[in-house]
Amino acid sequence: MKLEHIGIAVQSLGVSDELFAKLLGKESYKKESVEREGVTTSFYAAGESKIELLEASREDSPISKFIGKKGEGIHHLAFGVDDIAAEVQRLKKEGFEFISEEPKEGADNKLVVFLHPKSTNGVLVELCQEKP
Repeated sequence: MKLEHIGIAVQSLGVSDELFAKLLGKESYKKESVEREGVTTSFYAAGESKIELLEASREDSPISKFIGKKGEGIHHLAFGVDDIAAEVQRLKKEGFEFISEEPKEGADNKLVVFLHPKSTNGVLVELCQEKP
């Protein structure tokens, strides 16, 4: 398992893209809309990992709710795995709780599942696997 990306909830991709382009000295390599989740994303390479900026595309999205409660900031840590189904089963046996155990399509050509923050010290953890 490796740190695949850090997800950061932002109010405005336009403003935050400008800030992260300056910070990292490079432009976003990919922007993508994930309608099912009500989010638009922007990705930056950062060494072996990535930064994913997440902007709500509708008021009822998880990102909109997060920003409403906590403001902008780190939303989740994502770990890359080779076999997402096997990792879900392994972590369930270890006592971790999931928001949903069924992998679904996420951004950046990934299958994703999220562990519930109440079982991970308050941190939303995403597992992601490259889609075949």
